[in-house]
Amino acid sequence: MTKRIFDFVAALSGLLILSPILILIAAVVKLDSPGPVFFRQERVGIHGSVFRIYKFRTMTLNAEAKGQLTIGEDERVTRVGHALRRFKLDELPQLINVILGDMSLVGPRPEVVRYVAKYPKALRDAVLSVRPGITDWASIEFKEENAILGKSHDPERSYVETIMPIKLDYYVRYVHERSFVMDLKIIGHTLLAVASLHRKRDP
Repeated sequence: MTKRIFDFVAALSGLLILSPILILIAAVVKLDSPGPVFFRQERVGIHGSVFRIYKFRTMTLNAEAKGQLTIGEDERVTRVGHALRRFKLDELPQLINVILGDMSLVGPRPEVVRYVAKYPKALRDAVLSVRPGITDWASIEFKEENAILGKSHDPERSYVETIMPIKLDYYVRYVHERSFVMDLKIIGHTLLAVASLHRKRDP
C-alpha cells in the first residue's frame, strides 16, 4: 500500500510539473510526422493482466507490422523520435499508466504477450506477481539495447536467447529483494544513467 501511494503521488506530481514539457513534446510529435501523439501497445502486467502502455510515438505509422524490436538505427524511427528515444523522453507518458495502477515507478519492465509466452513458467509466475515498472536494474543495464541488437546478425534470436534471460534474472532478483529503499536507489541510478547518455552524445 505504501508503494502504491508513493507511486500515485510521485506520478501525479511528475505529470503536473512536467506538463509544459509534455505539451511541447506532443505538439512536436504531431507536427513532425502523420499519426497520433501517443503510441499504445498491449503489454502484460501483474498476474498476467493485459493493459495498454503509453509512450510518445517515435515511429512511423504501422511500424509494428515490421517487427516489435527496435534495432540499431531503425529506419522506422522519425526525426523527432530519434531525439525522444536518445533522452528517454518517449517513456514519460507511462506516468499515466502508474496513476491508472497498471504500472509502478519501479518494477520489471512490461513485455509484449509474445515474449512473455517464452518465459519459463516458474520465472513468469514470479515476474508477474508484481506490477511492472517504468524502470529497473535491467533497464539501466540495457539502456542502449537497440544499439546492441543492431550489431547482431539475428536480433530476434539474440534478444530471446541472450538478453531476455539476463533481464529475467534481474526481474526475479528484484521481486525477491524489493523494498522502498531499493526503489529509491533504482530511481537514482536511472537518473544518473539517463544523464550519462546526455553527456555521451554531447559534441
